[in-house]
Amino acid sequence: MTPTTHATQRQPRWLRSWWYHAAFYAQTWRGSVASSILFPILYLASLGVGVGHLVTAHTGLVEGQTYLHFIAPSLLATTTMQLGEGESLWPVLASVKWIRTYHAAAATPLEPDDILFGKLAWVATRAFVTSIIYTIIVGCFGALTSWWSLTLPLIGVLITLAFSAPLVAYAAAAQSDASFTTLYRFAFVPMFLFSATFYPVSAYPGYLRPVVQFFPLYHGVALVRAAAYGRGSLAIQLAHVAVLVGLAVTGVLWGRRTMRRRLTD
Repeated sequence: MTPTTHATQRQPRWLRSWWYHAAFYAQTWRGSVASSILFPILYLASLGVGVGHLVTAHTGLVEGQTYLHFIAPSLLATTTMQLGEGESLWPVLASVKWIRTYHAAAATPLEPDDILFGKLAWVATRAFVTSIIYTIIVGCFGALTSWWSLTLPLIGVLITLAFSAPLVAYAAAAQSDASFTTLYRFAFVPMFLFSATFYPVSAYPGYLRPVVQFFPLYHGVALVRAAAYGRGSLAIQLAHVAVLVGLAVTGVLWGRRTMRRRLTD
C-alpha cells in the first residue's frame, strides 16, 4: 500500500463523511455568499443604523449600548441558528428518503454514527467560518468592546450544534417534510423575533419574561452579547453554555438512534 492509502485508512471514518459534504459544498458555495457576507451587512445597516437612529432619537441607549451595538451580536446568534436549521431539515430528509445518499454511504464501511458525526462536523465547520466572517463585520461596525469577542466563532458553533443536532435527529426519523414548515413558522420565526434579539427582556411584561428565557435562542443571544461586551456574571454565562451543550448532546444521542434505525432497516 502507498503512504496515501495508509493515511486514508488511519482517518476516522466520520471524516470521510465530512469530506463528502465539503466536496459537495465546493461546487455550490457561491449560493451562500450572500447569506454569509452580504446579509449581515444589510441587516446591520438597515436595522442597526436605520432603525437604530430612530430608537436612539426616541429612547436613547438600550442597556447602555446604542441600538446598533445592541443588536449586532444577537444577529450572529440568529444567523447561526438559521444555519443549523437550514442544514439539518430538508437536506437530511432528502438524504435518507428522496435521493438516499445516506443509504449509499451506509453500504460502504461507514456506520450510521459516522454519517451523523460527519454531518454535524460539517455543519460546525460552516458555522465556524460564518461566525468568523460575521464577527469581523460586527467588529467593523464598532460593536465589539471586549477581548472575549474572540470567542464568538466558538459560541456560534455551539449555537448551531444546539439546533442542528436535534433537527438532524428529527429529520432522520421523518417520513415527509409536512411538519417542517409548521416547525419553521411556529418555532423558528417566533424565536427569531422574541428571544431578546431586537429588544431587551426588560421590555416584556413580567409574566412573559420566563417564556422568553425558555427559548433556546435566548441563551445564545445572551451569550454572544456577554462575549461582545465583556460583561455579565460568569455563573450565568456558564448556565447559558450548559443549556446549549445539553441540547447538542441530547440531539446527538437522539440522532444516533434515529439514524441507525433509518439506515439499517
